[in-house]
Amino acid sequence: MPNEFHSQLVNLLPRLRVQALALTRNRAAAEDLVQDAVANALAAQDSFTPGTNFAAWMHRILRNRFISTLRKQRETTDIEDLPSSAFAVSATHEDRLVLKELGRAVTKLPADQREALFMVVLQGMSYEDVAAATGCAVGTAKSRVFRARRQLQAWLEGEDKAQKPTETRDTPRRRVYADEEYGLNA
Repeated sequence: MPNEFHSQLVNLLPRLRVQALALTRNRAAAEDLVQDAVANALAAQDSFTPGTNFAAWMHRILRNRFISTLRKQRETTDIEDLPSSAFAVSATHEDRLVLKELGRAVTKLPADQREALFMVVLQGMSYEDVAAATGCAVGTAKSRVFRARRQLQAWLEGEDKAQKPTETRDTPRRRVYADEEYGLNA
């Protein structure tokens, strides 16, 4: 059997070189690829089943060896070593317009909501930290961020039904009771 294996391998070498040249597009790299594939085939000749398609088996070894070589040559870089500009994409005209609109909408938010939103979204602070920094309860901090997000969404989607820019839930309001309204306690 080894004689038959070797003779089939030698007869197939010209076709392997053609395939390797097509894959690598470089004569020297193609020769190296064929040599590596033949070495792999010789090492694994016991796994070849006689009577099956030897050419297909060898072409598969050659192709897999080519893919393995490409993977080894692939450049890898630690994400921490890359400049942040590698991840940035320049904004399109529409993106710039949306950002300007967002900036205008943020300036219309009540100060307490804007401050809480910036602390959570931009600074990455927890609601507990926001509450401690602004001197309010954690629930109030969550509420301010929620209302700010909801308000921005409404403005950016063109809805005017949302709260007025200066009105906040924390603003003291005079309660009007039904009996006062109708003059029952006059």
